[in-house]
Amino acid sequence: MKLFKTLVILIILSNYNLFAQWQPDVRLTNNPAYSSTSENNAWCIAASENVVHAVWYDFREGNNEIYYKRSSDGGISWGADTRLTNNTAPSFSPSVSVSGLVVHVVWNDRRDGNYEIYYKCSTDAGISWGADTRLTNNTAHSQFSSIAVSGSIVHVVWRENNDIYYKRSTDGGTSWGSDTRLTNNIASSDGPSVSVSDSSSSGGVHVVWYDYRDGNYEIYYKRSADGGTSWGADTRLTNNSFLSTYASVAVYGSSAEGGVYVIWQDERDLNWEIYYKRSTDGGTSWGADTRLTNNTGSSLYPSIALSGSLAEGVVHVVWQDDRNGNVEIYYKRSTDGGVSFGADTRLTNNSGGSLYSFVSVSGPVVHVIWQDQRDGNEEIYYKRNPTGSLITLSLNLTSFIEGFYNQISNNMVADTAHIYLRNNSAPYNIIDSSKGILNLSGTGTFNFLNAVNSTNYYLVIKHRNSIETWSNSFVSFTSGMLTYDFSNSAIKAYGSNQK
Repeated sequence: MKLFKTLVILIILSNYNLFAQWQPDVRLTNNPAYSSTSENNAWCIAASENVVHAVWYDFREGNNEIYYKRSSDGGISWGADTRLTNNTAPSFSPSVSVSGLVVHVVWNDRRDGNYEIYYKCSTDAGISWGADTRLTNNTAHSQFSSIAVSGSIVHVVWRENNDIYYKRSTDGGTSWGSDTRLTNNIASSDGPSVSVSDSSSSGGVHVVWYDYRDGNYEIYYKRSADGGTSWGADTRLTNNSFLSTYASVAVYGSSAEGGVYVIWQDERDLNWEIYYKRSTDGGTSWGADTRLTNNTGSSLYPSIALSGSLAEGVVHVVWQDDRNGNVEIYYKRSTDGGVSFGADTRLTNNSGGSLYSFVSVSGPVVHVIWQDQRDGNEEIYYKRNPTGSLITLSLNLTSFIEGFYNQISNNMVADTAHIYLRNNSAPYNIIDSSKGILNLSGTGTFNFLNAVNSTNYYLVIKHRNSIETWSNSFVSFTSGMLTYDFSNSAIKAYGSNQK
């Protein structure tokens, strides 16, 4: 009995750690000058498969320059810093995006006497870099750029002279089209963020920003359904008498239709809180505002990333928060495509401030980067959760137990079982599996990471003594749950083989 209890405890703990385990903070920079992530809605981290790309700006050379660093093993270890800019004027606020092996970076640069947007590209996953490309050329300041890429289509937005502008490349950054002015009003438009839905020239491009045209900063949205060739009207997403600023956008879907997710900071509750809104039809219509934080501190500078699909995807959100008296990084996620969210998770805990965080996802791994003051100056830190993007589907199973008999207690011994989910058509390949304990009552809970809701599987149980039983018909998960009882009817098992 003691062995059985120990096994149960170990299984419970391993399942908990599988989904909740954020790994220790990793310091990415180490120099006496400050190193900073961007303060606008650019992404300072991007991941493609196991290669993770990080950008920031750094004063180690006595001037703000753009730096880059990469990990080729999913964030476990990191290579050396790479200096991307080298001029006497300041370069700051970089944004990075990746498609396969091609890494794209934009930033603000003052080498020409006023702030302009510059671009740089690597075609070998960050090993080597091409020349700087100047994207803007006018007398007004061009600042706070954000970049998104899918395939060979590269999209850049920025603020210029209190309006939002857009530019694209259709050949992976080799050449660029003309500037497109997205806003046109006498008030300030600021803090643009861009996301794109697919790699075709007709894919959806989605832009959000905050705008003062209504006498108060509100969040606005605009989309192109043809890959940036033409643009629809501005859509006002917020409407309250307090400030709504620093929006970030992310997109699900393989076309202009799909899920569009927007997150921002909002003062309507008399302190800064994080709010969220989504569209499930590619930005045509929008749901209600959802408040994600609720505390007396200030919750600021949110960043959002998505994994999975619209119906069953995971929405990842990070932000900075001083609810405990010090600015720390917090994380929150939804595992049902943004319908509901779990509890806040505190990612940092130190005496220095942790600021300006960004999140990216690749496969099951969630990557977070931020700047941190714990070392007495600003440094870049990183944290990962190797399973943070996985969704658990749970099977509550009842079966006759097999295996050993305890003559002293006159009882069967709890059964160790392997559960397999097999494809519903020949050759019935294994889609997922789980190992656990069937207790003396024949019940147990088994978790699956690769199964999908509403998909038909054959359920197969293999007992400790190698006896194997198949379900007589297909089974499927609904809202992440499935209950199945082999013991209550012979027809539940193929060939009426309940054992």
